[in-house]
Amino acid sequence: MHLLMILSALSLAWLCRTCGYHWLESKRAQWTWAQRWQGSLLVFLWSPLLLLMTAIAVLWMGPQGQMVWVQEGWWSYSLAASFVGMAAGLNLKLLVEGWASLQRMHTCPQTNIQGHWAYQLDYAVPYAAQMGFWRSELVITKGLMHSLSAEQLSAVLVHEQAHQQYRDTFWFFWWGWLRRLTVWLPYSTELWQELLLLRELRADQWAAQQVDPLVLAESLLLMVNPYPPEFTENICAAMQTATHHRLSERIDALLAPEEMVLPSYSWTWSGLLVTATPLLTIPFHY
Repeated sequence: MHLLMILSALSLAWLCRTCGYHWLESKRAQWTWAQRWQGSLLVFLWSPLLLLMTAIAVLWMGPQGQMVWVQEGWWSYSLAASFVGMAAGLNLKLLVEGWASLQRMHTCPQTNIQGHWAYQLDYAVPYAAQMGFWRSELVITKGLMHSLSAEQLSAVLVHEQAHQQYRDTFWFFWWGWLRRLTVWLPYSTELWQELLLLRELRADQWAAQQVDPLVLAESLLLMVNPYPPEFTENICAAMQTATHHRLSERIDALLAPEEMVLPSYSWTWSGLLVTATPLLTIPFHY
């Protein structure tokens, strides 16, 4: 029975991810960025959480005993234990890498820029990002201050404040962990890139309420650079998104802004609650 649970969860996770992605693509042109954010988050998280909850349920029930009328065994239990162990090991690895990056960041000199304290890197390329977990901190390069005007610099700093406001580093650390754990699921890369883009669109829209959108768009054109290699990306909310067409979409959104409506997560979280269904099978094991 446990093996049947695992195989059913795998099949359902694969099917829902595939169908969910095509559903999102069909709605892309009609939806606002807030709707796209909710839909992409639901489709991205649903399958990994279902697999994780199924593995935890099997692990909790153990290899001995009987479920309904079927005798259980060690094989399915070993599969579940391996998956949970791999998830825990990967999470620990990412935490250690993130902590090491923060320690390296804290060795950099601090500077006050337009009333904001930031760690300064000795890089010629313009770069700014929030780094950390729940309480992120600002990192900038010398090239940022030399390449941007005071007005452009102010726009960049407000954008980075948005990442801090939404605690992007914290949430994307956990979502990045699930992405790496289930990278073999279909459309994992595409959904991850979509979430990164929507994260930046949300920060752009938040910043555009306080600074000139045209100035922010100008700043974006100067900020398309990768994060410094000595810092791990899983605790970094960088201003850039990598590809040209995503940058174009961000600039188009700034030039033709839509009304800033914060998404309601009620249906997203309701959908994610379904992934806890495997835990309901625990009372039937004896």
